[in-house]
Amino acid sequence: MHILSRKQISIALSLFLVSFCLISSTRAAAITRVHKQRPLTRAELKRAEARLKELGYSPGPVDGVLDNETRTALILFQKWEHRKVTGSLSRNDLGAIMNASAPRARDSGYSHAEVDLERQLFLLTNDDGVVTRILPVSTGSKKRYNEKGIRGLAYTPTGRFRIYAKRSGWRKSALGLLYYPNYFSDGLAIHGNPSVPRSPQSHGCVRIPMSAAVDVSRALPVGSILLIYDSQSFVSAKDWAEADKQKREAIIR
Repeated sequence: MHILSRKQISIALSLFLVSFCLISSTRAAAITRVHKQRPLTRAELKRAEARLKELGYSPGPVDGVLDNETRTALILFQKWEHRKVTGSLSRNDLGAIMNASAPRARDSGYSHAEVDLERQLFLLTNDDGVVTRILPVSTGSKKRYNEKGIRGLAYTPTGRFRIYAKRSGWRKSALGLLYYPNYFSDGLAIHGNPSVPRSPQSHGCVRIPMSAAVDVSRALPVGSILLIYDSQSFVSAKDWAEADKQKREAIIR
């Protein structure tokens, strides 16, 4: 009878372990692919829509249909949560939605608007500083431009501002048309635009969807406070809000 040497036994054992690992990995990969490919049911889509509605993302009818309103709500959610922005609903997204909290303004306790440059989102709050509306935006690209004889840097400034002027309908500017613009700094405005990319692409203005421009204009009368910030720069305007409150109370007296 042939007796294997220690070296032969060691080689045979190594080959067995390698084969076992390859088979296990192949099976695991196959299971993972099957799991990823399993589509969400309509009931699961309805659960996601219902939760998005509770969180304030306005997905439209809770009907289990992935329409444009639902896709926009998903984009807003994905932007807020720093997830990959796809506008589609994966099983990972579904789990995140069910465990998420509603968006909160950076500043609280007074009515104002905020633009989060990193998330590319616009937040509108009520008198308590609770978010009542959230919209996608496209802000300054931070690139140099030379258009229509005008050169400059496409930059949206950070800081605290007030809406100092506004117009109804279309307004012609040196670099293009603005829909219901709300001016906050040196001709820069929050305004409706047919194109609101997921990334910063404007000359410096804050683009919002056309469908929301009228409502936003109504919600931001002249004097409204606007905060624009990123992770490196934020300035509160609570002192402005308190001064406004004192002025109103003095008028009432």
